[in-house]
Amino acid sequence: MTKIDSKIPEGALAEKWTNYKAHQKLVNPANKRRLDVIVVGTGLAGASAAASLGEMGFKVFNFCIQDSPRRAHSIAAQGGINAAKNYQNDGDSVYRLFYDTIKGGDYRAREANVYRLAEVANAIIDQCVAQGVPFARDYGGTLDNRSFGGAQVSRTFYARGQTGQQLLLGAYSALSRQVQKGTVKLYTRYEMLDLVIINGRARGIIARNLVTGRLERFSAHAVVIGTGGYGNAFFLSTNAMGSNGSAAIQCYRKGAYFANPCFAQIHPTCVPVHGEQQSKLTLMSESLRNDGRIWVPKKIEDAKALQAGTKKPNDIPDEDRDFYLERRYPAFGNLVPRDVASRAAKERCDAGFGVNNTGLAVFLDFKYAIERLGEDVVRDRYGNLFDMYEEITDEDPYKVPMMIYPAIHYTMGGIWVDYELMTSVPGLFAIGEANFSDHGANRLGASALMQGLADGYFVLPYTIQNYLADQIQVPRFSTDLPEFVKAENEVLEKMKRIKAVGGKHSVDSIHKKLGHIMWDFVGMARTKESLQKALKEIEEVEKDFWKDVFIPGEIDDLNIELEKALRLIDFIEVGKLMALDALNRDESCGGHFREEYQTPEGEALRDDANFSYVACWKYTGENKQPELIKEDLNYQFVKVQTRNYKA
Repeated sequence: MTKIDSKIPEGALAEKWTNYKAHQKLVNPANKRRLDVIVVGTGLAGASAAASLGEMGFKVFNFCIQDSPRRAHSIAAQGGINAAKNYQNDGDSVYRLFYDTIKGGDYRAREANVYRLAEVANAIIDQCVAQGVPFARDYGGTLDNRSFGGAQVSRTFYARGQTGQQLLLGAYSALSRQVQKGTVKLYTRYEMLDLVIINGRARGIIARNLVTGRLERFSAHAVVIGTGGYGNAFFLSTNAMGSNGSAAIQCYRKGAYFANPCFAQIHPTCVPVHGEQQSKLTLMSESLRNDGRIWVPKKIEDAKALQAGTKKPNDIPDEDRDFYLERRYPAFGNLVPRDVASRAAKERCDAGFGVNNTGLAVFLDFKYAIERLGEDVVRDRYGNLFDMYEEITDEDPYKVPMMIYPAIHYTMGGIWVDYELMTSVPGLFAIGEANFSDHGANRLGASALMQGLADGYFVLPYTIQNYLADQIQVPRFSTDLPEFVKAENEVLEKMKRIKAVGGKHSVDSIHKKLGHIMWDFVGMARTKESLQKALKEIEEVEKDFWKDVFIPGEIDDLNIELEKALRLIDFIEVGKLMALDALNRDESCGGHFREEYQTPEGEALRDDANFSYVACWKYTGENKQPELIKEDLNYQFVKVQTRNYKA
């Protein structure tokens, strides 16, 4: 049986990272210049890693699927980034941030990794301030904080509703400096299509120039994947259209374990679906739950009138409004974690209390905040988010409540990595949302930016040296080696095979079919029967693809439909993995909710005796069942208990 070595250092929890850094292997400055590193991705994780490694003196090749790193999906993050600075003196600490993250993840994450994340978070804020990130400040000039779900302290640093954009610009400036210095070579409009392994180690990639259509080979001593998550397997999600899970699936097919694929986050505050022609969903920041109150009518007749359009939300008096999160979770109220808020919204809508014409929406109301604080204060805090909402819905949220409904957002699963962020393939590292490591079964809000920058700025630059210290004598690799030729030919054959189908269906039409299956059967609530049905129907989608997909244009030219088709094949693989993993996990935890496993109050019911492990799936071949390998989660420093946000 395959054994998992997570390489967690010995010692007390608060000392593990310090001890690791004190005893790791190093690469001296002269030797760094002899070592090449490929970094795939230029979001917060990829850009910060490439900039840091370049600054250290390594030769870095950085690949960007967009025309500029400034277009990475990290730009879409709105609400903020967590760190336990305790500026408000409200009782925060590194340990409390660690504990809230472990608890928020429903005790399905590694203690050591999560504590390290909490520990380095303070340095991220200092780094970003030094870069000029315009964080909000209070009247005295101190950096301001806001509250986020799953915490009873204010620890979220923010730049209005544009935090991701501002942090990305900081990372981009650091990256651009290294590009100008020549330590980083940036390849824009390139997409990784395969991983090249030589003698058991990751040594390069095959990438497609998306402008010319040409396949190109790149070699290095190590490869870093920072390509984000796989939420677009659902077609409709809050992710950018270009976000995809392809790099992770290519690594999976080459031997990297895929961990906890079923752990997908449903975000509770998204603009509801409004038609069949949508290509994505728009997120309304979780920060809005600081001052907005979520409600539905108490009376079913009021809900029906709202659905029919015969009543407006302001027609319903306060005494007839059900502030259901405040009612069910008095200690946290509207600031419960995302999975809890999402399921509560679904429960109210399933019971018939939804408030729009589809019955799939609840209200997020700022009337009370405007009465308490004044419209100017609310506008200062959330103005750009309100503008975005009005642009999409043609309703003024200063005058009427926003309508929101849960949607697929972030994926906690991803490529398995050890404490050093290295995958099960030596020399292959995964960072940010592309790995599985820090969030367990549910990510707390404002922790994605934290993890991406922690991995890129403060973790990988240390741990990758531990690997590269033994590679100094290894000469640079020729891309004419047989392994590169074979990998490129396999990619070329796959593209030719897709083009040769010559069917009648567009890629998007097939992707939408997959998305409906994923949302209906592998979405917010799952059952054994729904997951079994999903696996059968995903197979039918796969057959439909290979029988009837149509790709216009040529494969050796600019061809966006071909790009989407290659990604759809990988989304189909992701869908199978998600359904299989969810079917295997006979419990409910965080973002994984099996209807068979819930408390009488409708809360998630974990099974710690049988499922306190990371589910690592190993590829065994095309159309073959992957092998399940378990990494046991041993909690030595926190007491595992049922999550409680009521008291």
